[in-house]
Amino acid sequence: MLLGDSSLDNKAYVGSRPEVVAHLRERLPHPWRATLAAVDGAVSADVPGQLAHLPADATHLVVSVGGNDGLRREGIFGEPARSVGDGAARIAALREGFQRDYLVMLDAVLARGLPVAICTIYDPRFLETLRQTLAVAGLALFNDVILRAAFARGLPVLDLRLVCTEDADFANPIEPSDQGGGKIAAAVARVLSEHDFRHRRSEVFTGASGR
Repeated sequence: MLLGDSSLDNKAYVGSRPEVVAHLRERLPHPWRATLAAVDGAVSADVPGQLAHLPADATHLVVSVGGNDGLRREGIFGEPARSVGDGAARIAALREGFQRDYLVMLDAVLARGLPVAICTIYDPRFLETLRQTLAVAGLALFNDVILRAAFARGLPVLDLRLVCTEDADFANPIEPSDQGGGKIAAAVARVLSEHDFRHRRSEVFTGASGR
């Protein structure tokens, strides 16, 4: 089952083209099925509620969330600071707040006792140079939280920064296009088929060429 935000629930942005879950269904072997519980606009705190839609026969959970957590806090980069240290302290507090939210969410997902894979947050495609630079820098802190959480728990990771690497992978600055959704689905399918979930061993999956 897919949990999280529009990185997995991109139907509103692809028109008549396939969404992520449709791409995934085409790639999964019979009799595997893909269920979408991710919701466009969701933040980390919303994911435990998505588990209410968990099918009784679910076998794996894939989580991709955090981008909207960052988007909601983007304004901090426009706030005045008394010093470099003051600005750094605010950013550190931002990271700590996300870490609390993300770990609570991840523990709720893991409590279901199913194999779990998690995704990093891809880099956006903002047209304004400064906004893009600040977004990538800020999301690097959030992705550090995600990677540390995965490694501490022996979970596989889909690094979406290395999956969605082209402008054409995006329907707008922050949502995956049909092409990007296809790449994400391919990466999800590869994790499910190649990773040995019987062992608590982290493994990072990137683009279609391999890990």
